[in-house]
Amino acid sequence: MAEKVLIIDDDKQAVELISLRLKERGFEVYDAPDAQTGLRMAYKHQPDLVMLEVVLPDRDGWDICRQLRDLSDMPIIFVSNRTGKEDVIRGLEIGADDYIAKPFDDDELVARIKARLRQLPKTTLHEEYVFNNGDFRINFMNREVWIRNKLKHLTPKEFNLLAVLVRNAGRVVSRTELVTEAWGDEYGDAIDSLKLYVHYLRQKLETNPQQPEYILTSRGVGYRFIQR
Repeated sequence: MAEKVLIIDDDKQAVELISLRLKERGFEVYDAPDAQTGLRMAYKHQPDLVMLEVVLPDRDGWDICRQLRDLSDMPIIFVSNRTGKEDVIRGLEIGADDYIAKPFDDDELVARIKARLRQLPKTTLHEEYVFNNGDFRINFMNREVWIRNKLKHLTPKEFNLLAVLVRNAGRVVSRTELVTEAWGDEYGDAIDSLKLYVHYLRQKLETNPQQPEYILTSRGVGYRFIQR
């Protein structure tokens, strides 16, 4: 079965060139001109690898990379006109596996894709996770959380924290890891405000915030999401 590559980029010329080269080498290729379409295609087609531009019409590639990384360990490669050293570093720090500047060499691009596909097993993107016999539902595509069939309104920072905890359900996530995975390395010094945001989450999600069922504290280490 051909390996699937999803290209999220509104640069038609670059997309056509990449698609042609990949199809010549036996890949199944999908493309999306914006972030929202790209996310929907990722859930629908379950690609083995995603190629991503930083500059997109609706949302930036940094945000999409974080969202995809919250859900899967699939390889993500930035292929971008943003070629500054700081852009490359940022892309790798937020979870991308590689960063390639445009214009690129066709053979090098394909070689890097093949190298990344050899390194990791195929993972599945889940649009929605359901726990506690359906009492807790989190939809990553719509960024919605439902508790006992009631929609809970979370801020973007709250949702990102919860997403990291859910993706690591059952495992204690350290405070540093939780902050950097949810908000990015630039928020590494925001650990002091983490406790407050966890408090906000518990107020919105738990039946009794003083005796939480879902988000538990591991004293001196971090937090753990309990799947039931």
